[in-house]
Amino acid sequence: MTRRTQDDWTGVALRALAEGGVAAVAVEPLAARLGATKGSAYWHFPNREALLKATLERWEREHTEAVIEIVDSVPEPLEKLRLLFATVLENVEDSAVELAMLAAKDHPAVAPVLERVTDRRIGYLEELFGELGFAADVAHQRAVLAYSVYLGQAQLLSSTPQVVKARRALLEETLAVVMCRA
Repeated sequence: MTRRTQDDWTGVALRALAEGGVAAVAVEPLAARLGATKGSAYWHFPNREALLKATLERWEREHTEAVIEIVDSVPEPLEKLRLLFATVLENVEDSAVELAMLAAKDHPAVAPVLERVTDRRIGYLEELFGELGFAADVAHQRAVLAYSVYLGQAQLLSSTPQVVKARRALLEETLAVVMCRA
């Protein structure tokens, strides 16, 4: 039998979270998916909550900090914004985790991570809009608007993907709206 790592466990837990929400992050079904014993989970995590917490922290690293790092590799602020939207809207599976987190927003393990990630993402967007020349108060409003659009598009792509016929055109229209200087 292959020895499983913490990364194996949080990876399968992240997929389960995307498929079935927080309740799907349960040791026994995850062990079955991994072809592992429950004891393997408890070797790495003292309990289910620790596994859930590690999974949520992995999501935060991979879907916020790593994405920001990729976007920051581009020098031009407008191209950063374009790359950010293209990256986050490209993968429906990633959006499924986001939506599962929002559905469990009151869960004691989820709430602080979701709040931290939301603050980080809006703060980063605010920085980008500031780099694009928007005043601080307007940059904040545009950041909230852009993040709201992302969440709405994630919901649409997850629940009714046929509604979004041309993702690139939608991306360009979204950027035009959030960049408007009316």
